[in-house]
Amino acid sequence: MIEYNKLGIFLSKPIAVLLVVIYLVQSGLLVYLITDKFSLERQISFQRKRITELEEKLQIFKAIDDFQIGFNKEEVNNLADVIFTESKKYKYDPMFILAIILTESSFKKGQKSDLGARGLMQLMPFVGADVSPRAGVNWQGTNTLYEPEANVKLGMQHLFEQILKFKDIKQAILAYNIGETKLRSMMRKNKPLPKKYLNKVMENYKMLKETYKV
Repeated sequence: MIEYNKLGIFLSKPIAVLLVVIYLVQSGLLVYLITDKFSLERQISFQRKRITELEEKLQIFKAIDDFQIGFNKEEVNNLADVIFTESKKYKYDPMFILAIILTESSFKKGQKSDLGARGLMQLMPFVGADVSPRAGVNWQGTNTLYEPEANVKLGMQHLFEQILKFKDIKQAILAYNIGETKLRSMMRKNKPLPKKYLNKVMENYKMLKETYKV
């Protein structure tokens, strides 16, 4: 009887080892499958994000291409890239920026106003020079404003600073158009604020949102 018990103990050891090995293999396989699943989900999520970004860039490209005057395809593509990238940086809706450009310059290359504002986002030279260090733009004088990508970067930084100062998007848009000093003067004197420019921006924004959906 004792011999049989010893034999049972002797036989149970390799079985126990085998069971442990099987358990470890199953656990390792489970960990691998879970890790692989999460890795696959991350890849799918990344690809979906990339597709969404490409679709958004395409709509930006289409909008610019439909309204631009004087730009070639490469310039349009570069503009779409910078508007997309800078919009992400400042948390803008790209169509909102396009609405401002459309209102300011009708997307006409080399545009200059009677007052001296230049480029797509119609910036005054003194504004461009002041904003350039914070916008990461190498200021090379007034002609910098005729460089579409630089102009957009400067304009978006300037608008962002107006939003921070006024804490109100409508007032920031007005300050962008008529100047911070003039707007503050009108507000101090309780004068009615101009609506024409603001209304035009909002009309263009609505039109762009409806036409170029992502």
